[in-house]
Amino acid sequence: MSKTRPIKTGKGGLFVLLSLLLLPLLATAQSYTISGIVTDKSSGETLISAIVLDDGSGKGVATNAYGRYSLTLPAGEVKLRISYVGYTAYEETFTLSANRELNVTLDPTTMLEAVTVTAEKVGDVRSSQVGAVEVPVERIKNVPVIFGETDILKVVQLLPGVQSGTEGMAGIYVRGGGPDENLFLLDGVPLYNVNHLGGFFSAFNGDAVKNVTLYKGNFPARFGGRLSSVLDVTTNNGNDKELHGNVDVGLISAKINLEGPIIKERTTFSLSARRTYFDILSQPMIMALSASEGSGTMNAGYYFYDLNAKVTHRIDDKNHLFASFYMGSDKVYARLKYKERESADDYYREFIRMGYNWGNIVGSLRWYHQLSPKLFMNVTCAY
Repeated sequence: MSKTRPIKTGKGGLFVLLSLLLLPLLATAQSYTISGIVTDKSSGETLISAIVLDDGSGKGVATNAYGRYSLTLPAGEVKLRISYVGYTAYEETFTLSANRELNVTLDPTTMLEAVTVTAEKVGDVRSSQVGAVEVPVERIKNVPVIFGETDILKVVQLLPGVQSGTEGMAGIYVRGGGPDENLFLLDGVPLYNVNHLGGFFSAFNGDAVKNVTLYKGNFPARFGGRLSSVLDVTTNNGNDKELHGNVDVGLISAKINLEGPIIKERTTFSLSARRTYFDILSQPMIMALSASEGSGTMNAGYYFYDLNAKVTHRIDDKNHLFASFYMGSDKVYARLKYKERESADDYYREFIRMGYNWGNIVGSLRWYHQLSPKLFMNVTCAY
């Protein structure tokens, strides 16, 4: 008959046992995180989807919608390269021995080196962002437009999987869904009425927009509430280096854009506005027609306008405040005055007055806080 006996472990055996238990923890402790934000050197705007790559290990990430990145690498030598289309790449080699905060500014350039494009078959797609398409504002402004008016939704209609429905209208049909099955976000806040002139123009002013992301399928669960797609529109934060702006006068509208620092490299603002002048152009014709009838004078017209404003404030590297506001409206009006009696002191009395307007008012206040190199939070209050 055999008997079991307890195994006696000496000090040496206890040390070996503890070493085996702590080995995974020690291996994990040899990895550190590089995090930070990537911005434009000339304007201070954050760069969305900039590539952060370690040439040594081949690991890399892209900056998120707020221009931030977080890359965890093994301890040792790191050959870091940060690049963005149209900008000079940033390169640095250093020894990684602790968590590091690295904020990088990229210099825009118009000189590009020769590029060879190759493709390989994708065997296993594991990204959670399948179906997401980034549309930079530079591409939007280069697309031919009707009446000289840049329209984001008409550019989105040109993407694969998106249909325009009625010719010339701004509505989108994604993967066979209806226009009411798309979620439109302006700086993270839902925008329910995205059309002007009955759908002929969209409510997005191209001068105020920094980036557009279209999720055609498999979009993140945090959006929810829609079946076909999510169109996430991000507006400009404002130039934190210098004050500048532009004024555009087109065939049907006039636009103004102004941005700059309130407190240099800390608080910025961006302001964009546009208004059509259908009513101003058509007014002489309407008055001439009403005068020819001899019954009085008529004042009628239609116009729409958009106003985008945004203020950003950097409390410190880990805390930022963003306040954004949008207001847009379509207005139709008509006033008819007719001559009441014939005499030396003829006077006119208002006979008919009609007005109709519809639109959006959207406001939001967002607080960004970095909890750790790998974790951050956004708290948003929106109306």
